[in-house]
Amino acid sequence: MTRDHPPTPPYYAVIFSNTHTGADETDYAQTAAQMEALAKTMPGYLGFESARNEDGFGIAVSYWDSEEAIANWKHHAEHREARKRGRDHWYSDYIVRVAKVERAYRMNAKSTG
Repeated sequence: MTRDHPPTPPYYAVIFSNTHTGADETDYAQTAAQMEALAKTMPGYLGFESARNEDGFGIAVSYWDSEEAIANWKHHAEHREARKRGRDHWYSDYIVRVAKVERAYRMNAKSTG
């Protein structure tokens, strides 16, 4: 999935809202890249999007084809370790939400003329 080719509903979104402490930026960036690469290998993975503002608030959304796929990702050993490091070092707070996407639509100014 890319922003130009979103999955066809229904699917699931795991929404991770967080505040980054600014600690260990290099290690954080490397771990984030490793987790994204690992997630892409997991059955049921559909895609990923993220954004962060200058105050450290960020939202990361991963997309999955089932709740079973989400649970498998949550319990993956490397992902568990990365989450622990996040709690211990990188995040001052976070919220995880899991939602089923029933419908989606988009507007693209480039394609509307």
